[in-house]
Amino acid sequence: MNKRLFSLTLGFIAAAGLAMAAQPSHVAIRGARVFTVSGPVLEKGTVLIKDGLIEAVGEGIAIPADVTIIDGTGLNVYPGLIDALSTWGIPDAATPAAPAAPVTPGQTPPPPQPRVRGPEDRPNAFTWVKAADLVKASEKQVETARSAGFTTAVTFPKQGILAGHGAVINLGGETSGDMVVDPSAGLYTSFTTRGFGSFPGSLMGVMAYMRQLWIDAAYYKLAREAYAKDPVTNPRPAYDRALEGLLETHRLLLSATSRVQIERALRFGVEFKTPFVLYGGQAAYETVSELKAAGVPVILNVKWPAKEKDSDPEEIPSMRTLQLRDKAPTTPAALAAAGVPFAISSEGLDAPKDVVKALKKSIDVGLKPADAIRALTLSAAEIYGMAGRLGSIEKGKIANLTVIKGDLFDDKAKVSMVFIDGKKYLPAPEAPTPPRPNSGAPAMEVGQ
Repeated sequence: MNKRLFSLTLGFIAAAGLAMAAQPSHVAIRGARVFTVSGPVLEKGTVLIKDGLIEAVGEGIAIPADVTIIDGTGLNVYPGLIDALSTWGIPDAATPAAPAAPVTPGQTPPPPQPRVRGPEDRPNAFTWVKAADLVKASEKQVETARSAGFTTAVTFPKQGILAGHGAVINLGGETSGDMVVDPSAGLYTSFTTRGFGSFPGSLMGVMAYMRQLWIDAAYYKLAREAYAKDPVTNPRPAYDRALEGLLETHRLLLSATSRVQIERALRFGVEFKTPFVLYGGQAAYETVSELKAAGVPVILNVKWPAKEKDSDPEEIPSMRTLQLRDKAPTTPAALAAAGVPFAISSEGLDAPKDVVKALKKSIDVGLKPADAIRALTLSAAEIYGMAGRLGSIEKGKIANLTVIKGDLFDDKAKVSMVFIDGKKYLPAPEAPTPPRPNSGAPAMEVGQ
């Protein structure tokens, strides 16, 4: 190695060392109220963090001399909040595909799309897509979610009927690789029939198509195994990326919001002989006994039904609609009382901070705050098989913490900081409220 190259190498090593030194690896939050979730609340607890993990937690812990100490007086420390179903970290994941532009005279028309004959063409099956390959540390909603107290998200691609595999990601780190905690959280499925052309074309068609894909995957697996044992006698099966992705599935996510949908999904899910989770679940207050008996957890969408702002003021909603609007916020309390595991999804909400606001509404109608905290932390980790690493404040777990000045569900609470893999992040400064039209005075939020 020549002297110049050696000097450059030393420079890179020194720069890396400085970068790592900028964030202390041994930190203690002392004298805070600590919600361990898996154990009791510590009124004057200490959480000791070392090299990205929780080294110790308790009251009266001896703190080594070389530790950076954060005064926890007046602070509440929670396990890092987890969004159990979102698209956070995937750029433009929620942006629908633009419709095809009209062809002007003289313009060359786009090539015709191949005709879908049936399930053998694998339409709208994207089982080879993995959220772990799509997430970006620079995606704008990552910082927004951190600033709202979230440290982890289970994020999914969402196109088509079988959209692809989700990933458990931490909302910190410099690169996409730093973010991924588990690259295989489950296969996201949808029963929607819109925008799929003539096939499968209906709910019955979608369900039949999914059944056929699993039958094809079972045959494909047998054909591969037979060829591997005897490649002379047995034909080599053609590679099928859709079926390859399907065979990797160890957890399914099935959509179900209403009572009818939940009961149908519970019957349908057992056909695949794969563990499954229901997402949506707003009317699950009507089906807690069925969910309990089936042992199926729920990822609850907390965008509670409400009258749309731009709806027809003269439209008279049905009694069923009014009942769902009234009862949906009681669903978390009903699930908790029945012992049905549930976690929380931000899907459809305008901002991550709205998740806590929605749960506050459920607390007002009977949900215990401790159950709400568990749904945002340990229950989410348990549902995705991550409870050994995430979801509670315990020795040896990843040091993901949400530190709040005030109670989590208090309207005046403020996120003070979050720790992700032991690294401290401060919330982004809030954008100034834009002034009202034709007024120099700042706009006032409702309730001020």
